[in-house]
Amino acid sequence: MSSVRRAAIGLALLALAACAPMTPRLQDLVQADVVLLGELHDDAGHQSTHRQVVQEFAGQGRLAALALEMAEEGTTTAGLPPTAGEATVLRALRWNDEAWPWDAYGPAVMAAVAAGVPVLGANLPRAQLRAAMADASLDDRLDAAALAAQREAIRTGHCDLLPTAQLGLMVRVQVARDLAMARTIESALVRGRTVVLLAGSGHVDPALGVPRHLPPRLVVRSVRLPRTADSEAKDYCAGLRRQIGQPA
Repeated sequence: MSSVRRAAIGLALLALAACAPMTPRLQDLVQADVVLLGELHDDAGHQSTHRQVVQEFAGQGRLAALALEMAEEGTTTAGLPPTAGEATVLRALRWNDEAWPWDAYGPAVMAAVAAGVPVLGANLPRAQLRAAMADASLDDRLDAAALAAQREAIRTGHCDLLPTAQLGLMVRVQVARDLAMARTIESALVRGRTVVLLAGSGHVDPALGVPRHLPPRLVVRSVRLPRTADSEAKDYCAGLRRQIGQPA
């Protein structure tokens, strides 16, 4: 990789990480086996960053695969030509536009496809959610402190609106999703290249999320994107209360 292009990738990634809780070193991001980009799902600026990062990595032949929380584990664009259109890609990923607006995520996905890079669904399939809630072995995937921290993160992330009895079940789902994403990442590893995961900020938390379930031999860098100015004024909790029919 030329020094000019390395600098271009570096500047893009450094901009992402500048306000992250733990700012990775530039050279670590560029040379990582896995880069996890943690977004706030309602922040359009984050999805714009996705596309920029994918284009930079793919442009230098460094992108092994693009993994997505936004599509279910087992779906893939592998085998599609770089000229594949959006309709073909949507079918291959079994995309749910109501849950994940294609206008937000499509640009990053199509940038990878156009570069001949496989896009992989990484999220736990909805059909497996009930089984995850009933799987007590998932409680052992995190130590007691991390399990308590995950429970608290889910409580606050849902604006204290979840019944207490549901918190443990939601923690199991979160862990099961993290495990599914970790499996997908491992399946896509290519020596000398980087797998990029796009997921919610909580999933890329090094202490609680996907990194806990990846082999320690991997160089993994998590970037939790800071909220952009356009979305800082949004009252997420008020919107969630309206969604479930509670007064704001």
